[in-house]
This record gives sequence, C-alpha cells and structure tokens, in this order.
Amino acid sequence: LSEGKRNLLVTSALPYVNNVPHLGNIIGCVLSADVFSRYGRLRGWNMLFVCGTDEYGTATENKAREEGLTPQQICDKYHAIHSSIYKWFQIDFDFFGRTTTEKQTEIAQNIFWRLHKHDFLVEDTVEQLRCESCQRFLADRFVEGTCPHCSYPEARGDQCDKCGRLINAVELREPQCKVCRQTPVIRSSKHLFLDLPKLEAQLEQWLDKSTSTGDWTANAKQITRSWLRDGLKPRCITRDLKWGTPVPHPDFKEKVFYVWFDAPIGYLSITANYTDKWEKWWKNPHQVELYNFMAKDNVPFHSVVFPCSLLGAQDNYTLVNHLVATEYLNYEDTKFSKSRGVGVFGDMAKDTGIPSDVWRFYLLYVRPEGQDSAFSWADMATKNNSELLNNLGNFINRAGMFVTKFFEGCVPAIELQQEDKKLLALVGWELQQYIQLMDKVKIRDALKHILNISRHGNQYIQVNEPWKKIKGGDTERQRAGTVTGLSVNIACLLSVMLFPYMPTVSQTIRDQLNAPQSCINAMLQGTGTFVCALSAGHRVGTVSPLFQKLEVDQIEALKKKFGGQQVFDTAASTQPAAVPAPLAEVAMVNGVDPEKAKQLTLAVTEQGEKVRALKAQKAEKAVITAEVTKLLDLKKQLALAEGKSPEPAPQKGKKK
Repeated sequence: LSEGKRNLLVTSALPYVNNVPHLGNIIGCVLSADVFSRYGRLRGWNMLFVCGTDEYGTATENKAREEGLTPQQICDKYHAIHSSIYKWFQIDFDFFGRTTTEKQTEIAQNIFWRLHKHDFLVEDTVEQLRCESCQRFLADRFVEGTCPHCSYPEARGDQCDKCGRLINAVELREPQCKVCRQTPVIRSSKHLFLDLPKLEAQLEQWLDKSTSTGDWTANAKQITRSWLRDGLKPRCITRDLKWGTPVPHPDFKEKVFYVWFDAPIGYLSITANYTDKWEKWWKNPHQVELYNFMAKDNVPFHSVVFPCSLLGAQDNYTLVNHLVATEYLNYEDTKFSKSRGVGVFGDMAKDTGIPSDVWRFYLLYVRPEGQDSAFSWADMATKNNSELLNNLGNFINRAGMFVTKFFEGCVPAIELQQEDKKLLALVGWELQQYIQLMDKVKIRDALKHILNISRHGNQYIQVNEPWKKIKGGDTERQRAGTVTGLSVNIACLLSVMLFPYMPTVSQTIRDQLNAPQSCINAMLQGTGTFVCALSAGHRVGTVSPLFQKLEVDQIEALKKKFGGQQVFDTAASTQPAAVPAPLAEVAMVNGVDPEKAKQLTLAVTEQGEKVRALKAQKAEKAVITAEVTKLLDLKKQLALAEGKSPEPAPQKGKKK
C-alpha cells in the first residue's frame, strides 16, 4: 500500500469455472477491468487487480459427473483454460487465483462466525427433494419435471425454460432425479439464512454514501434500488452438497456454503494467496478505493448480499466504492450459445488469425456501456479497415515515414505557426476529454477521443503536404520539418493513450519511434498536458504498417463458421450483397444447397443431443459408437451441402 497515492483495488467478477468464457463475458468483466487498471498505472496510481475462477457449487459437481472426473479435476482443467484465454487477450492481472483454497475456507468461516456472533444468521427449515437411490438432496439443476404453470415436461428445479417462471423444486409435477431417473421424495432440511432485513438500515446508509460519492453505473444503481424497493428477505447461505466450503457449525456439518455467499469472499482469499498484507487492502476503507467490474446480472450480489455479509461481520472491511456494470453483448442478432455453436468463445478467437489487440479494440469500441450492444463480423471488419487501418495506422505510419524518408531518420526541429498551435489546442482538448472519461470508467467513450486525434492529424498532414514542401526552398523545407516533427510527437502521444486498449500495438509504435520509456508517464499525470517527447535530432527506428486489412471473404467465412444453425436463414438475404459476384458464382458451382444445409444442420443438432443424452445415461459403448458414427456422417453431408470439403474435420479435435 502506498501513502500519499491513490490506492485502487480492482476486481473482475469471478468467472464460473465450468465453462469457456465468450466475448460477452470477456468484455463485461475482465477486459473492462484490465483497461482501467492499465490506465491507472499510467496515471501513477497504486493499483492491485485481482480475479480468479469461482469453483464451488452444483454446476461443478454436474460437469464432473458428465465428464467422468472429480470436481477437483474439472476445476484444474477449466482453471487452466480460463488462464490461457485471458493471457491471450493480454489481461494483465496482478494475480489470477481460484476459490478452492485453504485461505478461502479460513476467511469464509471467519466471516460466518462473526455474522453468527453478531446475531445476523437465522435458522429455518426448507422442504427439498431428496433422491433415496443417490442418497442425497437434489440441487435445482439435478431435478427435472413438469412445469406447474405451463406443463412444459423438462422444467428444471429452479426455473422453467419455456414460460420463464421461477419454480420451487417441490412444486414440480412428476419430478425425476436427473442422475438415476428415480422419483425423489420431499424431505425437510435445516438451513442457515443471512438476516438481510436486520441489516437493511445499515446497508441503505452505506449505499447512500457509496452511490453519491463513487462512480456507480446507472444500471447498478437502478438494479440495487429495485431490490431494496421490495424489502429484503432472509437469504439462504447453506446447501446440501459435498463440493463447497464446509460450514463449520456443529449442527450443520453435513452442509457447505451456498456459492453466492462464498464466491465474493473469493476476492479476499485470492488477494490473501497473493500477498500476506491482504488486510491492508481489504480492511482499510479509508485508504483504499474498491472498483468492482461485472455484467449487470451480477449487481445484486455485489451491491446487496456481499456488502451485508461484510457489514454484519463488523471487521472494518473495504466495501465497494465504484460498481461498474455493463449491459449485455449479443452475437450478431442473437445470443451466444455454446450448445448451438453460436458466437465466438474465448478459446476460438486466437484461431481466427486476427490479432488479440484487434479483438480488444473492437470489443471496447462496442462495449455495452449504456445499453445492450452486438458483436458483428461485418462491423468488426469495417472498424478495423476504416478506424485502425485508414485513420490511426495511416497517420502514425505517415508521420514516421516522413522522418525516415525526408530527414534521414532524425526528428526535425519544430517552429510553431498559428495553424500548429490550433492543432495542439485540438489535441490537448481531446487528451483532456480522454482523461476525464477514463477517470469515470467511460471506456467506450474515451476510445473515440484517441481516434479523433489521429483524424485531426491526418487532416493536418493533408492540408500541409510535407511531401511537396520538402522539395521547395528553405522556408518550405522548414515548414515540412515542423509538420513532420509535430506529427511524429502526436503519434508518440497516441501510443501512450492506446496502451490500455491495445498494449502490443502501443509498444510496437514506441519501438518504431524508438521513444524513451519516460514518455509513457509524462503525458497522463495530473490533468494531462501534451508534452513533446521526441526532441529535434532524436533518431527513430524502422517504421512499418501496424494493421492489416480484413477482407470480405475472410469475414464471410468466419461468420459462417461461428454462426451455428441460424446462418442459413440469413444466407439468402445477405449473400449477394456481401459477397462480390465472382465469389458468389464459385459458391454455386461448388454445389452449395442452402435449403438442404438448413435441414441437415437441424439433423446434426438433434443427433448431437441424442449422443449427449446417451453418454449422460452411461449407455452401452456399442450403442454410443453407432450413434456417433451417424452423427459424423450427418456432419459430412452438411459440409458438402455447404460447399466445404468434409476432410479436415479430425484437425478440429486436436485444437481443443
């Protein structure tokens, strides 16, 4: 911890361990927090950025059973997958931990005992379904039955997927244990609840202060208010499961903590696994500002449930000062869906050949800051080609090339005229806007000001035509020198402003300009003034283009690959417009049959579900093998109907 500096503690909502994060998950928590942390370091603040996988609970037990592994093996496997995805996206955590640790047990149990001592826990009896043949209480995901509201036959124990209504598992008609298909019985079980109504007054008092002094997003305030408006109810914090943090109370020793009580405590235990001075961060509300980044569905747990746990524990905990929540990112015009193969998931992005910085740039450009937004392939290509290639890359490349070409690679002297001062004023204003917005975590809006600076720069070069003036007399040559010297210094400023968004590109620009390391901090201290970091006579390195064009056919192919089954519905309407004529003709020659492809896609999906169901039921090996063969054959037919070669399928398996 640093005296006399701002101390910022930044967390990203802990991703659940049993699935691969998609682009929406990445922008919602880890990428947004990463940009802000990198920015804070540029500002000279003292930053600690932590995250990790949330590993306990039913879903992990479920996944373990599906894959024939132990819950611990599942956690190890997926923790490694998450780590490698975030590394590829250049998410620069100080520490990426996990919740299945001794520190987690120790800290969670300590908070539990403190809540118990201060009388904020109540006991109540809950009716639950128990499977006698599996010898266990069934968590919501382990039971299926007929919905009492709309009679949908495959409703889960917590919600019906058809009518969307919440269900209490004991209300299901004809309930079945999902593991052994036996009919469960109703049994009562004693549980512990966090007495939220008793903590409500304290919570409201703290919330008033935090929301008025901190930078809470509008949706975070609104969701929190709606929870409080209806009055808080006690919330169950225990579960009849094996996989979780054990409840230390002797009357509840068969139970574990409910993952929602347990998971946010992961922020503390992950920090404790990183540094033994963790309490200086987590029990120091006067010196530390806490930023929580998440998607909006996580808000109530961070603004109501978790703060109540910490307030009730009465141990001077650091509570959230700035709650930054995004809306949702959709995929094209639909939702991401792993099972339907729709959308880009973290592990697939690197196989597209598009650099991680370009993914970061586009996700931040469409960050769902005030409303839901959508990832679109065509738009990504447009933004890459217009904003990165023709605007930003073009300006930086030209500025560097002029130094190399006209001035033997040495930055020329600058003699400012009225027009140059006007440009400097414009650039200075954009820089200050950027800083004000970034300070308030308006990441998407701040990015536009970087692109505005390079737009001003391009215009300035166009008007002043240094490539013509360099051929003239002394005054003209001097003018070409000023324009070039000023442009290359603005390029250096852009490299610093880009650092939170595109760390690799930022470094590449500084390498090409041979910029001193000191430039990175000089420009963003205080309110931000533009300082020329490359003085006359400074020698630049080798300049080369920063970005590559994304071609139409490349984007069409990617759109098809990640479109799951709905791509064929749109194929008819979008193909002619998006694909140049020669490509469209080739497609027809190769025997593409969109109608047949559509039917086969459905058949493949159904067959896939059948195979999954048989595996889940532990059917005989011969039966499964026969159905898998059918599935592979359908996939081959589908590839042919789409005009693809059915051969390279086995390769895909290797990559995963």
